[in-house]
Amino acid sequence: MTNFSNLIETNNLDLLEREIPVTIIAGFLGSGKTTLLNHILQNRQNLKVAVLVNEFGEINIDSQLLLSVDENMMALSNGCICCTINAGLVDAVHRVLERQEHIDYLVIETTGIADPLPILMTFLTSELRDVTRIDSILTVVDAETFTPEHFDSSAAFNQIAYGDIILLNKIDLVPQKTVDKLEDYIRTLKAEAKVLRCEQGKVPLPLILDVELSQSNTYLNTETEFHHDHEHHHGDSDHLENDGFMSVSFISDRPFILEKFQAFIDRLPNNIFRAKGLLWFKESKLRHIFQLSGKRSDFQTSQWQHSPSNQLVFIGRDLKAEQLQEQLASCLEPATAIRHQQN
Repeated sequence: MTNFSNLIETNNLDLLEREIPVTIIAGFLGSGKTTLLNHILQNRQNLKVAVLVNEFGEINIDSQLLLSVDENMMALSNGCICCTINAGLVDAVHRVLERQEHIDYLVIETTGIADPLPILMTFLTSELRDVTRIDSILTVVDAETFTPEHFDSSAAFNQIAYGDIILLNKIDLVPQKTVDKLEDYIRTLKAEAKVLRCEQGKVPLPLILDVELSQSNTYLNTETEFHHDHEHHHGDSDHLENDGFMSVSFISDRPFILEKFQAFIDRLPNNIFRAKGLLWFKESKLRHIFQLSGKRSDFQTSQWQHSPSNQLVFIGRDLKAEQLQEQLASCLEPATAIRHQQN
C-alpha cells in the first residue's frame, strides 16, 4: 500500500505512475461534501490532485466557489485542476489524464442524490481500470439531520451500502449520545465500513486518502444480484424520477431586497432539502454566498469578481418550480426603480 504521508514526505510518485488512486465522495444533500473537498485541496501539500465535480442543477455553484471556470476544465488557484462531468465520466477522466501535468490523485464529488455504484462500475468495467485504482467510496453523513427516512431514497441507501468510509460530519451540532446511536445504526447497515467522526469535514488526510479500503472487486461478482435486491426493495432503477428529486434554478440581473428574501427563506416548505447560490442584495456591495441545508442557512461574503447577479439552485422533492420562481421574483428590486436610479 502506498502510504499517503510517505508520498508527501518523499515526493516519490513513481508508484502512482500506472494506477492513479481514485476516491469517490458520496453523501446526501447538504451533508458537507464540498466542505470536505475544500479541506482535501487545502491540505494536499505537494500532491497534484484532480477533482471531478458532478453537479445536479443547471448552475454549477460549487465550481464557482472552488475555482475559475473555463468551459469543462478549470484551473484551481492552488495548482490542482477540476473538470465537470458533462459528456460522461470516462470522457471527463480522459480529459484529466491527457494533460501534460502528472496527476497523483483523483477525487470525484458526486451529486447529493447520486448512487455511487454506477460511477464505481464505470471505473471497473471500462478502459479506466488500466490507469486508475478505486481507493475508497467515502460517504459523508450529516449527523444533525440524518434519519432513517433518508432511505425512502434508493440513492441515499446505496450511499451507505457501498460506502467504505462513512464520515459522520457536523458532530459539533448534536449531543454525543445522538452520534453514538447514529454510528450504531449505520453499522447495522454496513458493519465493515470504517466510521470516522468530524466537524466541518476536517479529518486527517492519511485516514481517508490512499487507504486501499475499496471492496470493488467483490462488487464485480455480486453487483447485479446485490443491486437488483435493493432496487426491487426501493423501486425503479431510475431513482431520480422514482424518488421525486428535482432542481429549480433562478437567475436574475436585478438585486434582491434583503428583508423580502429573508421572509421568503423563513417560509420555505419542508420538501426543499438543499439550496445554494451567489446572491446580490440591494443593501450590499458584496457577493453573498448562500448555503441552506434543511432549515439551517448560512451566508458568507466575498468581493464580486464580475458584474453582480443572482444565481440560485434549490433541490428537493416534488417542488413547484413556477411558484418558487414567482416568489423569488417578488423579492427582487423592481425594474422601474433600477431604471429610475440609472436616469
